[in-house]
Amino acid sequence: MKVAFKMQLKPGMKEEYEKRHAAIWPELVALLKDNGIADYTIFLDEETYTLFAVQRLTGNSSQELGNTEVVQRWWKYMADIMVTNPDFSPVSTPLTNVFHLD
Repeated sequence: MKVAFKMQLKPGMKEEYEKRHAAIWPELVALLKDNGIADYTIFLDEETYTLFAVQRLTGNSSQELGNTEVVQRWWKYMADIMVTNPDFSPVSTPLTNVFHLD
């Protein structure tokens, strides 16, 4: 199954966002993979700073791992460059699949 959602990057933070993800923590990668998340891609609309994420799942979505210590640390680490909720989780909106072609 695939899920998609959008998040919001703060203006001017593209390079910092890419830098932090290029050095993603190994324990976060392990958590995602251990929970059945694969083929995780994030796209950026540079005009609106909207991030579009797509995940292939065999388990839980990353959006369901917010109670883990490593995800909570990652949220705090990213909070200065993204639009977040009071608990530092990114403001995230699920997207509806309206077309797919294999």
